Amino acid sequence: MSTPEPRLAVNPASRPNLSTVQSEETLLGAMEPRVLSLGGVASEKLPAFTISTRLQDRSILIDTDLTADEIAEVLETSARLKALRRAGKPHGYLSGKTLGMLFQHPSTRTRVSFEAGMAQLGGQAIFLGMNDLQLKRGETIADTAQVLSRYVDALVARVALHTDLAELANASSIPVINGLTDRAHPMQALADLLTMQEQFGALKGLKLAYLGDGNNVASSLMLAGAAMGVSVAVATPAHLAPPEDILVQAQWLAAASGAGNTVTVTTDPLAAAKDADAVYTDVHVSMGQLDGPARAVALAPYKVTREAMAVAKPTAIFMHCLPMHRDEEVAAEVADGPQSVIFDQAENRLHTHKAVLLHTLCSTPQSF
Repeated sequence: MSTPEPRLAVNPASRPNLSTVQSEETLLGAMEPRVLSLGGVASEKLPAFTISTRLQDRSILIDTDLTADEIAEVLETSARLKALRRAGKPHGYLSGKTLGMLFQHPSTRTRVSFEAGMAQLGGQAIFLGMNDLQLKRGETIADTAQVLSRYVDALVARVALHTDLAELANASSIPVINGLTDRAHPMQALADLLTMQEQFGALKGLKLAYLGDGNNVASSLMLAGAAMGVSVAVATPAHLAPPEDILVQAQWLAAASGAGNTVTVTTDPLAAAKDADAVYTDVHVSMGQLDGPARAVALAPYKVTREAMAVAKPTAIFMHCLPMHRDEEVAAEVADGPQSVIFDQAENRLHTHKAVLLHTLCSTPQSF
């Protein structure tokens, strides 16, 4: 004979009061929102995404490594990726790919946007600070490049000297992307162009005024802006002007664009800002510069103020690549005012970097 299973005695006083909890089903129903099913065979598929393969396996060391058509393609892809992210749709098109990130300088936007962007595209990124590599102990750039080329699919490098970046790229068998050098900052310029395109609908015919040091950011804005039909006016002290070869090349690109745009350099900040669609500046003293006090004095007249914004167009926007020192290179009331788009710029670093990675690391033929 089987032994009856023991039954749990329940004190009637411990039962739920059915006047407040009508049934056990109601109680269980209240718990349902706490349960979430993740993954499984019904996981969402990637949406179709077709892109050009013209940038496949190519390095981008300076803005002129991209033609105007290629810049336009990157901006189009950036906008599409931005829309996918905003809609919460998966876009892990680079699954299995690895990005190496060789950084000599500290970074917020460049590092985080590339690292997060690669993860969002389904790949992974490995951060390589200078203290993490044998470069610190004298291993050559060429040897480092050849080793990393066998480990990762692409490199983004943020280094002090553009010549070091060129050496890295020459010795690599994988694409190398400029994350910033003393000569150019092409990834920043792409995000800036996307921001202007979003604000005004098109780039051709716009005017960008840059006030401050004729540095790497100014150089990239001149080159990329000129190629895309944007007039660029740089206001800077004569001894801090952009390199002459950059100016000549930018002026040639402007003439070739067919948009009637120009590239000029002046010492008059208000003349540069006059009728501008965008007024742009950068920090007056950058990392590693030993002549900080002298530069600060020389650049003080080039601070972006309400007066500078007043001579620009009424619809003008204020732009800054960040980090920013309020009330040094820009008045706080401008930086935080209604014309400022600085955080849109910062966000767009993510989307343009993802677009560059997608175009560079795609496989032929590519239809995702």
